[in-house]
Amino acid sequence: MPKLISLYIRSCLIGFALAGVFVALLLWLNVAGLGALILGSPEAWIAVAMLWVANGVVFAGVQFGYAVMAMAER
Repeated sequence: MPKLISLYIRSCLIGFALAGVFVALLLWLNVAGLGALILGSPEAWIAVAMLWVANGVVFAGVQFGYAVMAMAER
């Protein structure tokens, strides 16, 4: 597998893992009442999945950008 593809996949995995931790903390700390609102809903899994995917895309993009920019220093 080319190095750039493996770097991208690794960055996506790290980004989505960080997003999972971030969403879990949002719900656990009940930021702005979000945890109570989501967990009180019968369709809570949809809201959690949407939060995770949306934040995962952002975190993965940031992780990939950081990894590419850090390559210049090596």
